[in-house]
Amino acid sequence: MSLATAPNTMTFQPNPNRKLEIGLPDGEYLRLPIRTDLFTEDTDLLEAVRQYAVPHAREGDILFVSEKVVAVTQGRAVLVEGLKIGLTARLLWRCVAKVPYGIGLRCPRSMQCAVNECGAPRIWLAAVVGALGKLVGRKGDFYRVAGPQAATIDAAGTSPLQMDRVILGPKDPDGVAAKIRRETGIECAIVDVNDIGGSWVLGASEGVNRSIVEAALKDNPLGQGDECTPMGLLRRA
Repeated sequence: MSLATAPNTMTFQPNPNRKLEIGLPDGEYLRLPIRTDLFTEDTDLLEAVRQYAVPHAREGDILFVSEKVVAVTQGRAVLVEGLKIGLTARLLWRCVAKVPYGIGLRCPRSMQCAVNECGAPRIWLAAVVGALGKLVGRKGDFYRVAGPQAATIDAAGTSPLQMDRVILGPKDPDGVAAKIRRETGIECAIVDVNDIGGSWVLGASEGVNRSIVEAALKDNPLGQGDECTPMGLLRRA
């Protein structure tokens, strides 16, 4: 598929308290947020990319997509009503450290989803290793042991996408990115970013330099609230 090479007619606006430009060691980049309708489990992600992103993409662009909307469109938003909280979740959620960018697993419901995803033995092991790590001043051992499916869980009420649901991590983010690249011609990265400098590429098509994408998105140009910009284009300035 051939992408547009003519000047882009869309006027991109930065989200509040964000900017479009960022300087990296290898040059200047633009992070162009794309506004969309609300994504639900009924949204076809590929069709949404065709509708919102493809008309504005140029050769060399990288499409970056929030892992939350990928998960939501995969049906991985768990309704909290009726979620049964087991003993492991009841005991361990208080052991999770408070963080300034969200609740994460510090909630019985999101911890129960982690147990469902990873299994109680792994969560207990992560809790023990995490506690031992804290004794020697090391952070993050819980999530390193529990794995990415625990680390990418968002508690209910922390995302305007699904206020009454816990959002799990996306399934097969590499495969999702590869499919978008194959079907649209745009290189793609599925990303998890927050407002305190956390930026991770969870999945990407083959032509994506993950370290550049993570550096370019470290200030979260998509925003953390109700901006309705769950995807964007990374472009050399």
